Amino acid sequence: MIPMTLREIAEVVGARLHDADDPEALVTAPAAVDSREVPRGGLFVATAGANVDGHDFAASAVAGGAAAVLASRPVGVPALVVDDVQHAIGLLAGHVLRRIGPAVIGMTGSVGKTTTKDLLAQVLERQGTTVATAKSFNNELGLPLTVLHADAGTRYLVLEMGATRKGDLTYLTGIAPPRLGLVLNVGVAHVERMGGGIADVAEAKGELVEALPPDGHALLNADDPHVLAMSARTKAHVLLYGRSPQARVRAENVRMEAARAAFELVTPSGRAPVRLSLIGAHQVSNALAAAAVATALGLDVSQIAAGLTEARRRSAGRLEIVERPDGVTVVDDSYNANPDSMRAGLRAARALAGARRTVAVLGGMGQQAGASRARHAEIGALVAELGFDLLIAVGPGGARVTEEVARAASGDVHAMAEAARAGGACVRTAADPSAAAELARALLHPGDVVFVKASSEYGLGACARALATASDNLEGNGASCASSASSAG
Repeated sequence: MIPMTLREIAEVVGARLHDADDPEALVTAPAAVDSREVPRGGLFVATAGANVDGHDFAASAVAGGAAAVLASRPVGVPALVVDDVQHAIGLLAGHVLRRIGPAVIGMTGSVGKTTTKDLLAQVLERQGTTVATAKSFNNELGLPLTVLHADAGTRYLVLEMGATRKGDLTYLTGIAPPRLGLVLNVGVAHVERMGGGIADVAEAKGELVEALPPDGHALLNADDPHVLAMSARTKAHVLLYGRSPQARVRAENVRMEAARAAFELVTPSGRAPVRLSLIGAHQVSNALAAAAVATALGLDVSQIAAGLTEARRRSAGRLEIVERPDGVTVVDDSYNANPDSMRAGLRAARALAGARRTVAVLGGMGQQAGASRARHAEIGALVAELGFDLLIAVGPGGARVTEEVARAASGDVHAMAEAARAGGACVRTAADPSAAAELARALLHPGDVVFVKASSEYGLGACARALATASDNLEGNGASCASSASSAG
């Protein structure tokens, strides 16, 4: 965050100062929406959610070192009061961005955004100061908060841009206009909110490349026909990446070693070997996406390959591997799920396991419109096809799940379980994450690989953490499938 006085910020966002004795007081640190995470000298952004109103924590934020509060009403401590907090933080982010002028990279896609963002950030950090989206702060609040972490020394600003509805990317690119726009893929994530069809998702994702200037760069996945078609929707220079021969940034001689990909990276500047530390064949596409951006920014192939090879997983809950002392390997992919990421995660975990026994602990996938049960059944069939030894299908219990969602999700989980059972898999069910963790502990064998994934509302992160920290004395005497089979409903 560039230092700004309260008076300056008020002018930018159209705020009224309340309880601020010194309008010239400086905000010197970034903003945050969690009062406990505001750095000293930063700005606390008070938002009113369904269950918590940030205005109630304004005093504690200032007591903890916040310089002021951005709020929609007076809060008894120094505050910039506006009619619309979300709009105001966007205005502030746009103002800061115009003053500092880093290379802005926007990226979107149905799956892989966070991993690709982490890979790209680690490549670019070797060349200059880089600010990238933390966690998955990629929406109308998270993106401006990321921008406000940048300052005059920032060379690269990597912005993950999420879209759950048409118009979302138009809004986000209005706050932070990118010069480089990366589109990873078009899948069925959020399909229900976007109109119900894959064409609707493609239309929404393409808003990113439409926002690029003529001298900008659109980095498009040549292996995804919906993304490739976006080349007609942009005035920017187009650079294709992928496994396709037409891609100028591509992977050749791909091989898998202990579930990790190695390949020869080809760019306009030459060739260089890459060996990824992340598990899963799908990581090749994520790495190529990062390489395409770096290529457009002028990095040569050796610089890019070195960055990709040295890159490590940064974000929790995305194929996060924990090796327990008793030999059990927990693969925590619980942050979120859609059919594409579920398939990729299952394949990665199965490849990692090799000849070891494998257990899948799976919940439902949200926002799949009218095809939801069919898509869950496809995942159940894949569990059986891949040869998982056990599926624990987890019901929609939890405080974040409404009664209406619970009814629909129960049918989804039932469809997944029945398809897996029909394919010959051993299936058990659990009502919620706590029950799933307890059941898994009872059934795990020494040396097992257990994979945990579901949409975020299922709360399976708690299950993954419980399994990762467990140190049970396993004897390999878990109950047999025949004696414990049950229906998911």
